[in-house]
Amino acid sequence: MNLDFLAGKRILVTGGTGSFGQNCVRTLLDFSQAARVIVFSRDELKQSQMMASFTGYDNRLAFFLGDVRDAARLDRAFEGVDVVIHAAALKHVPLLEYSPFEAVQTNIIGTQNVINAAIDNGVEKVMFLSTDKAASPANLYGATKLCAEKICINANSYSAGKTKIACVRYGNVLGSRGSILHIIEAQRKNGVVNLTHEEMTRFWITLDQGVSLVLNGLREMQGGEIFIPKIPSMRVADLIKLVAPECEMKIIGIRPGEKLHETLVTVEEMRHTVEFDDVYVVHPQTAKPDPWIQMGARAVDPNFVYSSDRNSSWLDENSLRELLAQARL
Repeated sequence: MNLDFLAGKRILVTGGTGSFGQNCVRTLLDFSQAARVIVFSRDELKQSQMMASFTGYDNRLAFFLGDVRDAARLDRAFEGVDVVIHAAALKHVPLLEYSPFEAVQTNIIGTQNVINAAIDNGVEKVMFLSTDKAASPANLYGATKLCAEKICINANSYSAGKTKIACVRYGNVLGSRGSILHIIEAQRKNGVVNLTHEEMTRFWITLDQGVSLVLNGLREMQGGEIFIPKIPSMRVADLIKLVAPECEMKIIGIRPGEKLHETLVTVEEMRHTVEFDDVYVVHPQTAKPDPWIQMGARAVDPNFVYSSDRNSSWLDENSLRELLAQARL
């Protein structure tokens, strides 16, 4: 991964104390020549714990307490910043179904605040982290992320090319805080693991793959794209059988807002999507794909749907074991 483009840059990560944020920050500090990496989050305990575990980086690492809901605080934090990675979000699907106003305040209004602060402070690039649940959303979390995507993509019209804004969209992160792996590990102690539906499928990605997608996207972005990785999928039941083979699986029914299968690129988006060997790029409908075609991309079949149950890349037992090993590093 070539990170030369970040040399001398000041990079701020919202939600920087989360699983993705910490992995991303360490990657930036270890493998780029970024002048400064700033962690922006609202949790002082996690910041203090992160301060204690991230040592030896001299003055390259800084911490900034604040909430993306607070526009004035973001404006202060973004002074002198060159690149923003916006990872802060509320994302627990069932909880957000019952706390809709909180989801809107953080995921939608918070994203608008981030974009406004970035444009007002002359930030060069902003990368927003989205989710497969934003494609044809069936729950409030996905709907707020879809709104946030639209805000980021269309806000390029406000910045006149001075601030470039793009998105990444990917599936379930193995090994992240509160991920399915942690849930299975906790439930297996009782000998029973809950499963909402025996045919449920999901896309799987590791934290390292997510970080690579974001940083590669930052390097290549023109403004207004959604970068979507080509990642494998698998039935959740098969994952449980592999991780907790000794346990009984209890079918409890699909939870409020939960999908049976996930989608990463919709039929509507396929009409303005190109692909590389490892990633799809959904470019703005108003823009031609010429820059991407010149870089070696190819157009995709407009009738293709990239969903977890119709994915051409399917995890077998061996490949899942390899992915789990990566996730647990």
